[in-house]
Amino acid sequence: MRSLPLLLLILALLTSGYTQSTQPNGSSIAVLGFKWSKSRQAPPSTPVGATAENAPAPAMIPQNKNYQRNVRMNNPNPTVALDPNLDTIDARSAALEKAVQDSRTLPSKALDGYSYKAKIQNTGQRTVDIVFWEYRFADSSNPEVVTRRQFLCGVNVKPGKQKELQAFSLSAPSDVVSVASLSPNAPSPFQESVLINRVEYEDGSIWQRKDWNFSEIHLTYARAVATPWGSEMCRGL
Repeated sequence: MRSLPLLLLILALLTSGYTQSTQPNGSSIAVLGFKWSKSRQAPPSTPVGATAENAPAPAMIPQNKNYQRNVRMNNPNPTVALDPNLDTIDARSAALEKAVQDSRTLPSKALDGYSYKAKIQNTGQRTVDIVFWEYRFADSSNPEVVTRRQFLCGVNVKPGKQKELQAFSLSAPSDVVSVASLSPNAPSPFQESVLINRVEYEDGSIWQRKDWNFSEIHLTYARAVATPWGSEMCRGL
């Protein structure tokens, strides 16, 4: 009877659609399974960052008192009159902020892409705060051709607990697929695996895979953390 819980766990993994995996490189994160699929992501209804409602109020300047009178007296076409507020520091700052926010406005249409998932378990004694991981695809007909999709996830996984990492990406599993891998007789065009590259713990300590270098994702990491995070758990690197 003691073997029943273990049997149920194995059956649950087999029927979940996940490919099973392990993490033999010394990490306290065990990869229980992983999968990917085509996905469509709806965009947020509001732009990222502040809105026009947060713009500073115009400064009080003497020209405001005479603006309307000067328009009537000196300008034959009031519709093209220049508002003196536009020349203030506050106004210029507000215009610059609006330009920045407009550049960050997310597309209004849904995005077609791919969903990458990995089920993990914290087998250590410390709470995991951040996980760097990658979904790796090797061409079945030529295993040396490897594509890596790397992700950064903000998680809070207590010792012994499990978590499903889920990331959305516009990038497909592979940039190049050989003709042989597209044969109808080929069971799968890819050999899939998931690797944990780096783990940052709540106490400030860090574990990192020996053959992974943080500097290789330095630029993409900076881009990933450049804007405030919303409800998403993971971002692509």
